[in-house]
Amino acid sequence: MAAAAPGAEFQFIAHLPEWGLDFPISDTSWDGALPAIKPEPGSTVWGAVYEIGKADLAQLNAIESEENRSSETVEAMDRTGKRHQVVVHLLDDSGPNNGNGSPRPSSEYLKLMVQGSRHWNLPVGWIAGLEEHLENGS
Repeated sequence: MAAAAPGAEFQFIAHLPEWGLDFPISDTSWDGALPAIKPEPGSTVWGAVYEIGKADLAQLNAIESEENRSSETVEAMDRTGKRHQVVVHLLDDSGPNNGNGSPRPSSEYLKLMVQGSRHWNLPVGWIAGLEEHLENGS
C-alpha cells in the first residue's frame, strides 16, 4: 500500500461477509498466483481499510487494472458491527487472468498477507487459513 498509495491513511479493520479469497491471477514475477476476492456464501475476507486521496486512488486503480481488476464499492463491516461503503478491486471475469481453477498461490505473497494480518491483529482463523495455503502449497 505504501508504494501504490503513499498518502493512504489507515482507518479501521473490517471484513466482507459472504466474500471469499481465491488465487486466480497468474503472475510470474511473484512465482505463483495472486489473490482476488469474490462473492462466496459462508465465507469472510478480512483486511485493513484506508482513506485514499483521488490522486493515490487513480494510481492504485492503474496498478490494479494491470492485473485485470476494476474498482467497485461494496459493504464492509468493522469490528463493532458498523457497516461502511468501501472500494475494492475485483477481478474482471472476462479477462485473461480469470483462470479455470486456481493455480498455486505465490508463497512470497502469502507470507506478506500473513505478516500484514498479524500486524493488524486480524482474527486468528483468518491467519490460520492463510497459513494453511502456505503449508499446502495451494
